[in-house]
Amino acid sequence: MIRVSILIWFMMICPLVLPAQQKIVFQIADSVTQEGITSAAVSIKGMERLPVSDTAGRLILILPAGKWYISFSSAGYRPYSMYLQVPVAGDAIIPVYLLKDEKEMEEVIISSGRTDSRIENTPTRVEVLGAEEVEEESGVKPAHVASLLGDVAGIQAQQTSAITGNTALRIQGLPGDYTQILRNGIPIFGGYSGSFSILQMPPLDLKQIEIIKGASSTLYGGGAIAGLINIIAKKPVAGKRERSLLINQSTLAESNLNLYLSERDKKMGYTFFSGVTFQKQVDVNFDGFSDVAATENIFFHPVFYFYPDEKNTFSAGVNSIFEERKGGDMQVLRNRPTALHQFYIENQSLRNTLEFTWDRKIKTADKLSVKASISNYKRDIATNTFGMKAKQLSYFSEASYLLRLKKHDVVAGVNFNGDRFHKRIPDSSSVEEFRFLTAGVFIQDNWRIHPKFTAETGLRTDLHNEFGTFVLPRIALLYKINSHFTARLGGGMGYRVPTVFNSEVDERSYRNLRLDADAAAERSLGANCDLNFKSQIGEAELTINQSFFYTRINHPLVAFRPPGLTYYYTEKKPVVTKGFETWIQLAFEGLEAYLGCTITDARKKYDTAQPWLELSARNKFASVVSYEFSKRFRACVEASYTGRQYLETGKQSPSYLFAAAMVRYDIRHFSFVLNCENLLDYRQSKKGPIINPPYTNPSFDQLWAPIDGRVVNLSVKISW
Repeated sequence: MIRVSILIWFMMICPLVLPAQQKIVFQIADSVTQEGITSAAVSIKGMERLPVSDTAGRLILILPAGKWYISFSSAGYRPYSMYLQVPVAGDAIIPVYLLKDEKEMEEVIISSGRTDSRIENTPTRVEVLGAEEVEEESGVKPAHVASLLGDVAGIQAQQTSAITGNTALRIQGLPGDYTQILRNGIPIFGGYSGSFSILQMPPLDLKQIEIIKGASSTLYGGGAIAGLINIIAKKPVAGKRERSLLINQSTLAESNLNLYLSERDKKMGYTFFSGVTFQKQVDVNFDGFSDVAATENIFFHPVFYFYPDEKNTFSAGVNSIFEERKGGDMQVLRNRPTALHQFYIENQSLRNTLEFTWDRKIKTADKLSVKASISNYKRDIATNTFGMKAKQLSYFSEASYLLRLKKHDVVAGVNFNGDRFHKRIPDSSSVEEFRFLTAGVFIQDNWRIHPKFTAETGLRTDLHNEFGTFVLPRIALLYKINSHFTARLGGGMGYRVPTVFNSEVDERSYRNLRLDADAAAERSLGANCDLNFKSQIGEAELTINQSFFYTRINHPLVAFRPPGLTYYYTEKKPVVTKGFETWIQLAFEGLEAYLGCTITDARKKYDTAQPWLELSARNKFASVVSYEFSKRFRACVEASYTGRQYLETGKQSPSYLFAAAMVRYDIRHFSFVLNCENLLDYRQSKKGPIINPPYTNPSFDQLWAPIDGRVVNLSVKISW
């Protein structure tokens, strides 16, 4: 009995002698998205070997009673510290919100999915060309971003005109007309106004480029059957003034001068971009016809920001582009036409776009977003056989609400967009005028079912005034297998309304360009899956991605070209593309290496004689190796292999190798870039003539390789 009493007394007094301890759960999350932050570190003076947060952002500590000073940190976020008095009343679950470090995190927060999430937490597979890549491209190719996008696995930059230089981006084997191009989430390019769009986007004022491959119409509406490309412009940063002047000259007679300014204080901010490009006509292969068109363009893009309080942000901007582009017989371009030298094609275009956005934060992380744009595009076409003047008015408006719950991020909204195409006198074309209006409603839910598993479901319904109703479901799944492996699976539907304005159409064909009265909208079903591996091996970071894709386009719009006519009609059997992409990326100290491979099988089920989709390379390999010798000096070498492509004649083009090299040197306020494209000087014209008689009004073979040859450029960027 005495022993029992002693034991009871000992159990009662122990809590008084030993210091009290408590289990504390810290829930570490992004201050904006409220998504858990993986591998966040904690530090407490006098304690070692503390854990890091798990995949849900939870970090568990057992702390003795007392007052503790605790610091939290994670890559890309500002450190956060707090005092904590233990014991803690209640259930001891303490939220910790970390603020993004804008300088470090600008490459990993994406907006295309509408939830402003970190890329590793997004079920939809999004590829991002970040600020560093875009900035470097401004010195390599200041005029546009087409060559940068062409370096991405699964994207093929294809020049469609030997005279104007127009270039389309083929995603997963499909023609460029199936890719939707956005600027800051606003579709402003399409139809008649879609011509030369990718060639009219200089990189100097861009923050990043987001790419989603596969059917994406559920996100932003029609046109994104192959995928979408969202061009994100820079925004002013509080307390940071940016001034950049870029001067460039190439051996292909191209001159560029671009200026970018940015500044922000507590209430106001602005960005300002302006640039000019002068490109002389060049006959690279000396056949008497230009391989590079004479081009002059002027860009003007000011955007003003207003921050009345911490919750509201307003912006309004103007984007104006004037361009004149002329190619053809060199004697005509030199103003010396004769009876035997008459051929030319000239495009004059003026694009004026007004944009407005309003973002309002609700509570902690909810957000209301309103955006609108109106774009007026005028394009005058002149040739030695035909002339056409027309304009297209495009407008877009959208209101959406982002609601963040404990396990759900729900986005719902409505939008309206329209296009009005109008021909101006004089005109001699058979292209019919049109007025399209589309109203859409959409909802999307990102459901964090488990710390390792997230499901993203979406549904859009579009009502088109000419082609009826489109119901577009979509689903994407993300599974974080462990700290190294991540798997994604997704699929959805898309659509595209028929139009005669396609990138491969020669301007002279506009005279007799017609759309079948019974042409139907194209509808698609697409699926993508990928497995991603990422690991730190010593000081090196290794990433390997393996993906598979499938797209089926029902009711494809097909061109029929009898003599003197281009006629578009709907085929009954589909177009199907499938294949896989593999890429490996290695970063070790100053070394970065990339190797990508794409295998594509693209077929026309309606054509039994020649079922292969034209100009879709079956095999493409790309590699990049760069090394930073010091903070001032960097060099890069790129090489790509493009496999055989089927042509409209049924023949196959040869495969070819393309290589480029760049060196960059920075000193104080100056950045010098020396770049060489097409080191091996591979040109399609070396394999045979691309122009066919009669030379007063010639025809051209399909382009499957570069025609401009080797080119060297030197740029100087001055920042202050």
